[in-house]
Amino acid sequence: MKIALVTDAWSPQVNGVVRTLQAITGLLAQWGHQLLVISPDQYLSMPCPSYPEIRLALASGRTVGSRIEAFAPDAVHISTEGPLGLAARRYCIARRRPFTTAYHTQFPEYVSQRTGLPASMFWSYIRWFHRPSSGVMVATESVRAQLRAHGLTQLREWSRGVDLSNFGPGIEPPDLYWDLPRPIQLYVGRVAVEKNIEAFLRSSHPGSKVVVGDGPALARMREEFPQAYFLGRQAGIELAACYAGADVFVFPSRTDTFGLVMIEALACGTPVAAYPVAGPVDILTPECGAMNQDLDRAIARALTLDSEACLAHGRTFTWEASARQFLDALVHPSKPGALAEAA
Repeated sequence: MKIALVTDAWSPQVNGVVRTLQAITGLLAQWGHQLLVISPDQYLSMPCPSYPEIRLALASGRTVGSRIEAFAPDAVHISTEGPLGLAARRYCIARRRPFTTAYHTQFPEYVSQRTGLPASMFWSYIRWFHRPSSGVMVATESVRAQLRAHGLTQLREWSRGVDLSNFGPGIEPPDLYWDLPRPIQLYVGRVAVEKNIEAFLRSSHPGSKVVVGDGPALARMREEFPQAYFLGRQAGIELAACYAGADVFVFPSRTDTFGLVMIEALACGTPVAAYPVAGPVDILTPECGAMNQDLDRAIARALTLDSEACLAHGRTFTWEASARQFLDALVHPSKPGALAEAA
């Protein structure tokens, strides 16, 4: 199959969306599918206001459309709601070409965190963007219910996976861990305001707090929380070692749609503490995770859980299964009724 994938999130960005798309496209290529990836690194771009690490592509709809036209794909997938996604959406609607989209990020809540404006102001954009989609790919039932409540009903399941060849138990922990008071409480992810990391760093459970990741709030948090250990961006075996050597993984976000880092931690045998919100409530079981509106209580409970149960649950998430779901959710132009009514 020839698949055109349009995304505003791609390397050198480091986040769950990028890691998901790169894992899926890598597998699809291995399976013999032909892919055209249209991403910001291929165009002149400008930094996103308040988030300079994210680049916004300066590409015209004609340029994006001509690339899709020349590739002649069997399916078009628009992964994000940014400038490239808008350009591809415009092209597909004008040509009456069916396409799928994905809801990777709690966009209204994300923008609300950065602007101070209510999230309700941004839902009209989400409804408008995804309404013409033949299928909106969503990772969890909680988010599917949320989108249905906003009138988006053409929903398709697309879960996430873990690289089980990299993430697993028994990996030697980072040298730093040997000298830290236990329990070691770990956060991995973007260091940004929407991730609610301050709730973790202000929690009072004894032990050591470790933050792995980079982002626009890193310098401020290092200054504000000198008692925490900030290791910066990690990848590969070094990242797996951070997970495997920790006593508990703390996921303080209230705005993620999934939380890829949670299943990576579980695949290393590390229990998860989180708030009872979308993402954690869909992924965690009582045997491998603890959820509470009081994060200290969630951490204390998670520390009592069995690492083997965490490991078993984490290993149920594979990229192979995720890639098959993605393929099943794609829409071919020949499919009857494939193009939804455009707003």
